[in-house]
Amino acid sequence: MNTPYKPGTPCWIDLMVPDQQAAIDFYRDLFGWQGEVGPPEQGGYSLCTLEGKPVAGIMKAMNPDGTVPDPMPPTAWTTYLSTDDIDATVAAVTSSGGTVVVGPMDVMDLGRMAVVTDPAGAVFGLWQPGTFDGAAVVNEPGALIWSELVTPDPAAASAFYSSILPVTTARSEMEGAEGYIEFQVAGRPVGGIMDLNSMPEGVPPHWQVYFNVDSVDDVQAAAVRAGATVLAPAFDMVAGRMAVLADPQGGAFAVIATPEGSA
Repeated sequence: MNTPYKPGTPCWIDLMVPDQQAAIDFYRDLFGWQGEVGPPEQGGYSLCTLEGKPVAGIMKAMNPDGTVPDPMPPTAWTTYLSTDDIDATVAAVTSSGGTVVVGPMDVMDLGRMAVVTDPAGAVFGLWQPGTFDGAAVVNEPGALIWSELVTPDPAAASAFYSSILPVTTARSEMEGAEGYIEFQVAGRPVGGIMDLNSMPEGVPPHWQVYFNVDSVDDVQAAAVRAGATVLAPAFDMVAGRMAVLADPQGGAFAVIATPEGSA
């Protein structure tokens, strides 16, 4: 990415875990990332890079005062949507039925962030860039290639996200995926919506991250050797071959190998 993300586009992802160093080690070995626990003034936040460019963040689960949460929140990847006015977007979230988890706050000169939920309870982040636009590598092996909202009411979700950001939704034009709903920004697909009713019972509404890989089967096997759990074994689908995994601390993510190597 050499240009800023358009508002409404997934621009960054990060992972909150009980054991930060273990997560850094796991994703380093799996995807070739580089990263280390950050300085105390940054809350220890780890900016992970791929070939020297920012690709994702990993942080230790903690309360705002630095204490250990009790109970510990579930390990989860958070997708951040870009906005050019985070205060206005957060106001729109609340007026449209969402809730605020972490209100807008400055992150040094990098930008401003917030964490919110949509009306169905799916957690997502908002990012207003300052000196940092977001992920500098996407679609390549080891990097984010897709973000997907899993929700019980796709029509209601479409209305909500369109009310808070300049996104529209449309049925996919991909052959074999005509019923799939895409989030679009300026006519370009930037994410998707999956009906929660097609998921196993007990799965909550959430945003799912997808990482591009060269070989789904090899990555799945490597992840299992490192202590990960297979949630959906490697299978072929219209966009390529994919699998859904959970890292050793429970953070769920998908891996996909597309025929063209990008989406």
